[in-house]
Amino acid sequence: SLIILYLISRAIKRSNCFHKEGHDAGCHTSNNMYMIIFAIAEIILSQIPNFHELSGLSILAAVMSFAYSSIGLGLAIAKITAFGDKAPGNFLTGFGFYEPFWLVDFANMCIVVHLVGAYQVFCQPIFTTVENWCCHKWPESGFVTKGHPITFPSCGVCYVNMFRVIWRTVYVILTAVIAMLFPFFNSVIGLLGAIAFWPLTVYFPVEMYISRAKIRKFSVTWMWLQVLSWTCFIVTLLAAAGSIQGLVKDLQTYKPFSSAS
Repeated sequence: SLIILYLISRAIKRSNCFHKEGHDAGCHTSNNMYMIIFAIAEIILSQIPNFHELSGLSILAAVMSFAYSSIGLGLAIAKITAFGDKAPGNFLTGFGFYEPFWLVDFANMCIVVHLVGAYQVFCQPIFTTVENWCCHKWPESGFVTKGHPITFPSCGVCYVNMFRVIWRTVYVILTAVIAMLFPFFNSVIGLLGAIAFWPLTVYFPVEMYISRAKIRKFSVTWMWLQVLSWTCFIVTLLAAAGSIQGLVKDLQTYKPFSSAS
């Protein structure tokens, strides 16, 4: 989320710069500033108790996801038609299209809002698992189990646990530092997606279906399912190879904490 966020935030700023200065302007922008701002926001959101019960945020994230997906689908079709294999890897940040500026900015802002909630969706289970383990490991520790009451004008009394505050803050900071160290969005997400695609999306569902439906080996259905599975496996290997090649290319010009692009 942090890597995507800085790309999107940078893209909005560059889009507005191009609109103001012209398409030939350099419009180089800082990357790390947006990641730090996003990390600060996530540190605050991470401290909210019962975050999973905030149904309003889930609805907002879903609406934003639908909005940018709809815009992205139309732009993606136009992008491939116009540029073919020379199209930018991320069409909202690669600026294959400059107009209309407001539509590209709106799609990017929808992604930002969506990612604010998505980050918490992935982190909350990690937070809960670690905190429950620590409470079980050190049940007598007041630092781990005790909450300190703090009165907020609009929220009433909230109980703040110091271990929760420190642990979640450190976790968000750590993810921010890692994202700033390795800003290879397209290659990293492509490699992770390739690794997860075949086993989780194809192999296990196909094998579970074969087992549940009691499909006999070497029957016509079994053969076609195996063809589907192995075809997707080959696609996974090709996608992983392409992502690794992209990572190798990125590493040739890689500078840690590079803050401008």
